[in-house]
Amino acid sequence: MIGSLPFFLNYIIPFLAVLTVIVFVHEMGHYLVARWNRVAIDAFSIGFGPELLGWNDRHGTRWRISAIPLGGYVKFRGDMNAASVPDPDAAKDLSPQDASRLFSNKTVWQRMAIVVAGPMANFLFTFAVLYIMLVSYGQHTLDPTIGEVLPGSAAEEAGFLPEDRILSVDSYAVRGFSDFQRLVATSPDRQVRIVVERNSQPVELFVTPQPQSSMTNFGREIKIGVIGVSRNVGEDDIFLYHPGPIEAVGMTFEEMRFIVDRTLAFIGDLFVGRGDLDQIAGPVGMAQISGEVATIGLLALVNLTALLSLNIGLINLFPVPMLDGGHLLYYLFEAIRGRPLSQRVQEIGYRVGFALVCTLMVFTLVNDLV
Repeated sequence: MIGSLPFFLNYIIPFLAVLTVIVFVHEMGHYLVARWNRVAIDAFSIGFGPELLGWNDRHGTRWRISAIPLGGYVKFRGDMNAASVPDPDAAKDLSPQDASRLFSNKTVWQRMAIVVAGPMANFLFTFAVLYIMLVSYGQHTLDPTIGEVLPGSAAEEAGFLPEDRILSVDSYAVRGFSDFQRLVATSPDRQVRIVVERNSQPVELFVTPQPQSSMTNFGREIKIGVIGVSRNVGEDDIFLYHPGPIEAVGMTFEEMRFIVDRTLAFIGDLFVGRGDLDQIAGPVGMAQISGEVATIGLLALVNLTALLSLNIGLINLFPVPMLDGGHLLYYLFEAIRGRPLSQRVQEIGYRVGFALVCTLMVFTLVNDLV
């Protein structure tokens, strides 16, 4: 039970386990595609800062476990630092064969493939975990039929009726009442399109879920959307649904699409001042969430790891220098112009990106503590 063990055991160990898996998967994507493209790799590090444990492989790569476990990196030969800032003098004293193995001397398409491989590895990991869990354990399902429409609610105003059976929300297929609840809950103050089955005919309805504060099972306050419908649940109403291997592929992709869609929608809400800043978690918040999910069981922690892996992969594709998306942006300009951006422009971009990342880290830390 949370609180019966020291903070380190309750929260830090589960958090580090989750983060280490995500970082390893991400960096291994970079590493493997770089190896396939014959790029020399100096280091593969889990964490930053001083090395705690390390060894060299037969290719000359130093594998490290470092002191600050909040990330990791793959350092290619010819990079000035872990952020893959190229060293313009790296090839001066190298033979033509060794120079050809520098990351900076690969074609722009090879470099783009190596950079995008990190986020893609996160996406593949998430798909594999969600797919295996769905096929192995199935999904508990409750028929998505509305039992009651509350008087004066947004649902009543939109035209919902008892016995309406939910078919989809914003083009997401609804297989159970929990799917419907989740799709509505993640859309506060945002109009959604809901298709219901009424008298064996599809009916399209539009409703804007009203924001309502709610406490999670772990005591964290969040803002969710509600429309004012409910459903009575009997003992025999919930059943375990086991999709076939082919159907599970589509269900897994749809789950990932839902997470990406809601993540981007939340970020968009932040830019227009509609987002709830309290829902942004930093290292402290993620440590707490990881520890509390770990008390549910190993499968819950594995599921959390998969969902966070998807979000980390997505965020890394944002066009911010220091992130993979920033590198991709540089290489896209290079592909269009036929030559790379100047060293000075790249350095300015990295400094701006570093400042943005540091600002975000400080904000999330303060937000967690407050």
